[in-house]
Order: sequence, then C-alpha cells, then structure tokens
Amino acid sequence: MAVSRAQVVDKNFSEEVARCSAAPQRLNLDQPVRADHQLTGRSAIALFESMVMSRHLDLAARDLKAEGQCFYTIGSSGHEANAAVAAASRHTDPAFLHYRSGAFFCHRASQVPGQTPVMDVLLGLTASSDEPIAGGRHKVFGSLPLWIPPQTSTIASHLPKAVGAAFTLGRQQRLGISAPVPDDSVVLCSFGDASSNHASACCAFNTASLATHQNLPCPIVFICEDNGLGISVRTPERWVADRFKSDPWIEYFGADGLDLVDTYEAACLAVAHARDTRKPAFLHLSLVRLLGHAGSDVEQLYRSTDEIVVAEAKDPLLSVARMLIEGGWLSPDDVLDIYEETRTTTAHLGTEAKARPKLQTAQEIMAPLAPRDPEAIAAEATSTVPQEARAAFFEMLPEDERPRHMAMLLNRALGDLLLKHPEAVIFGEDVARKGGVYHVTAGLQERAGVGRVFNTPLDETSILGLAIGSAQLGLLPIPEIQYLAYLHNAIDQIRGEACSQHFFAQGQFQNPMVVRIAGLAYQKGFGGHFHNDNSVAALRDIPGLVMACPSNGADAVGMLRTLMAAAKLFGQVSAFIEPIALYMTKDLHEDRDGLWSFPYPAADTHVPIGQARTWGDGTDLTIVSYANGHWMSMRVAERLRAEGIDARCVDIRWLQPLPIDDIVREAQVTGRVLVVDECRKTGGMAEPVFTALLEGCPEVKAARVTGDDTYIPLGEAANLVLVQEADIEIAARQLVAR
Repeated sequence: MAVSRAQVVDKNFSEEVARCSAAPQRLNLDQPVRADHQLTGRSAIALFESMVMSRHLDLAARDLKAEGQCFYTIGSSGHEANAAVAAASRHTDPAFLHYRSGAFFCHRASQVPGQTPVMDVLLGLTASSDEPIAGGRHKVFGSLPLWIPPQTSTIASHLPKAVGAAFTLGRQQRLGISAPVPDDSVVLCSFGDASSNHASACCAFNTASLATHQNLPCPIVFICEDNGLGISVRTPERWVADRFKSDPWIEYFGADGLDLVDTYEAACLAVAHARDTRKPAFLHLSLVRLLGHAGSDVEQLYRSTDEIVVAEAKDPLLSVARMLIEGGWLSPDDVLDIYEETRTTTAHLGTEAKARPKLQTAQEIMAPLAPRDPEAIAAEATSTVPQEARAAFFEMLPEDERPRHMAMLLNRALGDLLLKHPEAVIFGEDVARKGGVYHVTAGLQERAGVGRVFNTPLDETSILGLAIGSAQLGLLPIPEIQYLAYLHNAIDQIRGEACSQHFFAQGQFQNPMVVRIAGLAYQKGFGGHFHNDNSVAALRDIPGLVMACPSNGADAVGMLRTLMAAAKLFGQVSAFIEPIALYMTKDLHEDRDGLWSFPYPAADTHVPIGQARTWGDGTDLTIVSYANGHWMSMRVAERLRAEGIDARCVDIRWLQPLPIDDIVREAQVTGRVLVVDECRKTGGMAEPVFTALLEGCPEVKAARVTGDDTYIPLGEAANLVLVQEADIEIAARQLVAR
C-alpha cells in the first residue's frame, strides 16, 4: 500500500523528535526563549500546542476523507506559525481568516474560556448540522465569541470588507456609535501570496493606502501567508516583499514564518503599529506548504520529489519542537506526549463528529437565507421620528411640500432615514457635496454631516466592501452604485460575501445594507450600455437578496423604509434599483398633467416585501410590469380604454421575491396577461413571471413583450431594441383578440 505524504510528514516529526537530545530543564517558563525577544517559554509551549492541534486536524481530515466522512481537505500544514499572530492580538480584534489559518483559529480559541476549536473544525469537516458557526453548510473558520466572521473566500474577496471594517472602527467613534469591539481594536486579515494578485485584493490595498494618504483611520493588519505557490503556480521570487515594501502608506513587516520567535516578534510589531497609529500594516510571513494544495492535489505533477522532501524538512512544527527541546523548555518525551495526546483526542472527537446529525431538508439548509417577520418589519418601518427633529433637519417638512418626482421624494426619504437611524451612513462616488450624478443625495451631507454622507474612491468593489465591513461592526450602510452596469465590476461582493454571510453564519454575523443602484434604460440623450443598462440576471441569481424596483416616488419611499427596517431587524441585504429615466418624471399622459408626481407618503405607510400594486380595475386584460415598463403600460392602458379595451396594470415592484400570489390573482380576474419586461428577453423578469403564471394559473392566456438580448446602443438606436409603447399596444390588442 502506497504511503501518502501526510503519513511521511507525520512519521518524520515523531522520528526526528525522538532523535533529539534532552537539554537541562528550565525552571522559569516565563523567561524569553531567545535573548532580547518577547516570546516566553510558557507562551511558546502554548503556541506549539495550538500548532499541533491544527496539524492533527489536517491529518484527521485526510483520514476522514478516506472513510468518505469528510468533504474538505485544504489544510494549514506548514502555515502553523500563524498561531503567533493570534497570540500577538486580542480575541476582540475582528479576524477575517484565510483557509490555511487553522493554527490562528486554534490559538485564539485558547484565549477565550469554554471554546472547543478541534471539535468545531471536525464538525465542519464532517458537515454536521451541530457545527457552531455554519451548521454543516461549509467548513469555515468562524466564531462569534472569537470575533472571527466565517470566510469562504479562496481568492481574497474578503479583503475589501476587512478594510471596510477597519475604516469603520475610526468612524464609529466620531459618530458616537458604540462599536461591538473595543475602540482601539484592529482588524486582521489573512490571505495567500497568490491571492495578493487578485483584483479584489488590489482594491483593498489601494483603499487602505488611500485612507492613510488622507489621514483617515484604517487600523488593519494584512497577513500574507506566503508559501510561494498558488495551487501549482509559483509566485515569482521576492515578488510579495518587493511589491509591498515599496508602498509608502502601508507599513511592511517581514518574518521567517518557520521561526516562531521571529514570527511572534514581527506580529507584535505589526499589530502595535496598527493599534497605535490607526494605520495599516502588512505582515509578510515566509512559509512552506506541506501536503499539497488539498487532499486531492497530486503535488508530484508540478513539483519534483526532491522539492517536496526539502519542503517537508522545513516543517515548522519540527523547528518549534527542536527550539523547545534545545532550550530546555520541554523534553523530547514531553513534545511527543503533546503530539500523541492531541492525535488521540482528535481521533476520539472525529469519531464523535461522524455520528453527529447532518442537514436533512432543503428547508433546514435554506433557513438562514432570509429570515424575516413582516409584522416586525412593518412596525419598524412605520415608527416615527419626533417632528421637532425633522423640522430642524428639513427646511420644510416633506409632507408639506407639493407633490414631487421620484428623485426628490427619495432624497427626503433618505434624510428621514438618517434621522431615524443614527447608525445609518450613505456613501459612494459623488454622493456628498455633488449629491450624486442625479442629485438624489443633494444636501444630505450638509444636513447630516461629513461623517455620515461621504464620497468613496471610484471602485465598486471597495464601496461594497466598506458596506459589508461597516455593517458587521454595527452601522447601517446605504451604499450607492452609480450605474447598474458598474455593479457587475463587483458583483461577487454581494453574491459571494454579503449575501452568503447569513448562510454561513446562521445569522450570528450580519451585514445589513440597502444597496442603491441607479439603473435601467430609456435615458434620453445619454450614452448607451453603461449608462443605459437593463441587465438584472446577475442579481436575480443571488440567494437571499431582496430586489426592489419602484416605478414612482411614493412607492420608492415606502419600499426604502421597508428595506431599512428589514436590514436593521434581520440583517437583510437588498438591492434597490432606481429607474433613472423616471427620476425626474412628473407627468403620465400629457405634459404638465402632474400625474406621476406624488405627495410625500405619511410616516405610517410602507410597502411590504413581495407585495405588488394594482392600478385600475379593468376586466379585459391584465398588464404585468415594473419600473419604466409600468409607466409605459399605464399610458397604453389609457389609450386602450378609449378603444373599449379595459386593462388593469400590475406593478410588481419587487423583483425578488416575486409577488407571485398577486400576479396569479390579478391574471385570473381577466383571463389574459401581457407581461411587459423592459429588460432582456433572456434573463429578464418575464421569465420568472411566466413561470409563476404557468404554475399558478395555466388556463390564463399569456403573452410577453421584452427588450432584445443585446447591449444598448447610443441615441435613437436604443429604441430599436427596447420595449416601446407601440409594442405594448400591438401585443395587447392581439392578446385580447385571441
């Protein structure tokens, strides 16, 4: 039977330790293990124990995998010195961990009484529903008591939110908002050398540097665990060191990650720098990767046997064991006792973990995605702010103003929400002094202050990362993405980070936010594609995300109130798509009729999530649409009425979750449904609406009018591929005639 490299590494450790000669026993464990350094014998032994725990978890994962009981074998072997970073920091310093930071996790757990890190990881490896953080949904390092939000990231997509959390630590104090961690906390974020090249990582480094350049607090320690490999691809020699030493705004600290004393010293310096100066640090640990990328990785395909053997000879567990033995802190027998006792304990716990329950139903799996209580949301959404405060904030109370268009009503609603929620912040490109490209946030910075309404770098990834990080530390962010097409530059910050947090933390960590996105088409005289974008498919695909898309200002206010309440109470992540072409629309049928201008809704009104709105009571035809399509449908319905065709128009308002019951009910009233979808035929909203009709009322006659599957061109040519009122009219007549 072939011997695996894991068995070789395991055997090498025991044999090498057994060959060591015992030194005279130290009596004072509180002496430093090396002259002029901080690490004591007692601390070094504790770190070694955490390193051994991590190693045996890696070995156990492979054994469990062989039994068909484990589903994740990316381990931390060779990286175990990252335990020293945990020792150099506090358990209240938020830590966004790389998947090879197992020893960090184990050592931080040792700093908090009552923790069971080995069992927790084993439950994750075996996908048990008893696993404390993710409940068997994935193997992650995560813990609420340890302030380790779970990360599933393998490509550095967690770095932007770590920077967002660090940026928030300083801002909360200025806003008078209490943080869930001590005021002098720092944020820790670990990742691999290959991941440092990823676009998400580069965004994070740039944003942290920019904050420092502007004298804004950003106390983060970037921890690069550099083993020289990205799966099979080698990192160019000295690339990481040369690159980050040259950054004038992020202080560089390098260490030999195979030398525990050197690692601890550098980690202490890096953490102290971030804590004392409130500026970022880059801790570069030179490590070695043992046992391949993962259990399924055939390392011999890209590394020679000699290279693998040389790497295994650098085993950090072995170097620490030698240091402890040669220094007289432990005998060889002591070291082997720790190693074997940990093996035995891990094996016993592994047996128990295998027997623990697994997720059994789809409902159980999906339960954390979107836990909402409509009654609680309604109560929160309609709770009021004292009139005296509102009078002081607004020049004129919004309800006393004349009926206004959507952009103005949204502006007033955002002002009310800033008053109502002291922890709410609005940020994005151009949102502050300019008030956004469409002036939706105009005047809000002047009224609420620069700490609550502020500009960001032109980088959607960093904008959303700031939203996630700030939300996890107790703020209620309302980030703005300037155009819908720009969101696609950073969609994984919503898909893979923001919306996955509930799923992988079972609500223990939350990142509530309402992402405002100016979008959709029909802007007259403006550029195509990026400024006239009608792609919603990427958002529709995200589990747990609420998508709101109002067609008018009154609904926009009510929906925004609802989303903020859901965010505050249940950590909801929402995308609020604001149709640009309707921002300034005041009229409906004729110029100056004012029928698309609305009074500011009373404070006790809101729009429940997933509830459509029906306009009219026609019995001949039901037109189902949203946003610009609904506005056009209302105009068409008026003309059809003059011809004797009486239509009712259903504004679905919520793109996710879809108001299926409302759609089916209104379709059954007339027996004919025309779906008007201004977005693309493929991946647009007509597809799920048609599915709802087919499943809920297959007897109803249905047709659809959609945009074409194309990018949107400039000028009048855009109207050739977008739904036009004439298209709706023709389709309506044909459907009624069937």
